[in-house]
Amino acid sequence: MKLTVLDEPPLEFSGGARHIDPRHGITDYGPADAANTAVRTIRVGIVGAPASIQGLRRWLDGSRRPIAAKDSRLGRLFVPFPGFDTSTGFRSTLVWDSRLERPIRDRDLKHLANLPPQAAVKAAVDLYAAELDVLDEEPGCDVVLIARPEHLPERPVPEVDPEAPWKKAPPAEPVDDFRALLKAAAMRYSRPIQLIRRTTWDSSYVPPGKEKPRLQDEATRAWNLHTALYYKAGGVPWRLPRKSTDLDSCYVGVTFYRSSNHTTLETSVAQVFNQRGDGVIVRGAPAKVSHHDKQPHLNENDAHTLLSDALGRYRKEHRHLPARVVLHKTSSYTPEEIAGFRAAADTADIDIIELIWFPGHDPVRLFRLATHPPLRGTLLSLDASQHVLYTRGSVPFYGTYPGMYIPTPLPFRMIQTESSPEYLAEELLALTKMNWNQTQLDGREPITLRTADRVGQILRHLHPRDRPQGRYAFYM
Repeated sequence: MKLTVLDEPPLEFSGGARHIDPRHGITDYGPADAANTAVRTIRVGIVGAPASIQGLRRWLDGSRRPIAAKDSRLGRLFVPFPGFDTSTGFRSTLVWDSRLERPIRDRDLKHLANLPPQAAVKAAVDLYAAELDVLDEEPGCDVVLIARPEHLPERPVPEVDPEAPWKKAPPAEPVDDFRALLKAAAMRYSRPIQLIRRTTWDSSYVPPGKEKPRLQDEATRAWNLHTALYYKAGGVPWRLPRKSTDLDSCYVGVTFYRSSNHTTLETSVAQVFNQRGDGVIVRGAPAKVSHHDKQPHLNENDAHTLLSDALGRYRKEHRHLPARVVLHKTSSYTPEEIAGFRAAADTADIDIIELIWFPGHDPVRLFRLATHPPLRGTLLSLDASQHVLYTRGSVPFYGTYPGMYIPTPLPFRMIQTESSPEYLAEELLALTKMNWNQTQLDGREPITLRTADRVGQILRHLHPRDRPQGRYAFYM
């Protein structure tokens, strides 16, 4: 048993400057691509109710100017937003065009509340998809904002027998997720979409029938949204630094999801990332649940095809193949899967392939003799293959633990590897920071697995013959 505390990995910004925190780095130096291929303007389309379009535009126009940080003694955790303008921060700005605004009649949206939840979700998707069809024919649009409908019933209420109210009501029928269905429908368009709830731009809004939600402070909301928009428009907010002696590495996350009719278990390569943070998505073949460990697995041929397709997509995107592939998988590895993955690596002439398994949970926990949880970056090696890493925890730079709940560590198992546990853990810690929807250091999973469930929820609504978009920006 061995305990190690890893340093917080730095990120790279404009001019090769480094900082451990995304917001401080962008404020001080600008985004990673500021000196060359930076996105100076983002042409924005917008779909939603007329009032939502007006309110969202007002808030985004106001965000061109600086937004003060939350009043707190934790000045490094709560950072002011510098404003989304070409002279500061991201060095970029939003550009509006009335032709790219697609209002949906308010009465059509209010009608959704009268429909059964499942029908309401499908009707809402149809309303928004019809406007996306029009926008897709318009030139000069980089990202489309979706002002989420306010009157959408998401979960049905179980029916209670009025003659026997004490009886336990049957469980409600499942309802498809509006976000996943709309993103699946939007796969046929050329621009990524960004869904936004009203509470993002209107902190006083209380959703019908609900309590006032707990919100992040306004500066943090602005940071997260504008980072996502900058990335979806083709920008590079930050990168992982790379030493000249490092092998060119590719990180592949393999996860599983069920088809929309719940009859087929399919596999999804949730993310295929290089060291710079560029990501693509690849969909794989059907998998089967093993009777031995009750986990989904691939046969040898499908494992070979899966990694071959991932490397092919990587080569098409980056014009070269990596020297090293690190495979992150949410189920254990069978001998057939190992043989298939290794054969694919050999066929592509990959020098090194490393196989890591991420179990769903681990009973091991650590405690500090303090009021805060263990430090982020704490690695406990139980033996040569079993390890747990605190990717969420107290952050000395912030002077506090930025999360709301007791952090659970990320367990990982080294199945076949050449790197040391410390090196692999450092990579995992760095990959938790490659999330363009979040700018604080509180991500638990590496980007290869972080949004795997959401990617699966989107892909499950596509027909097997449908070709999913490759860019990660279409899924986040």
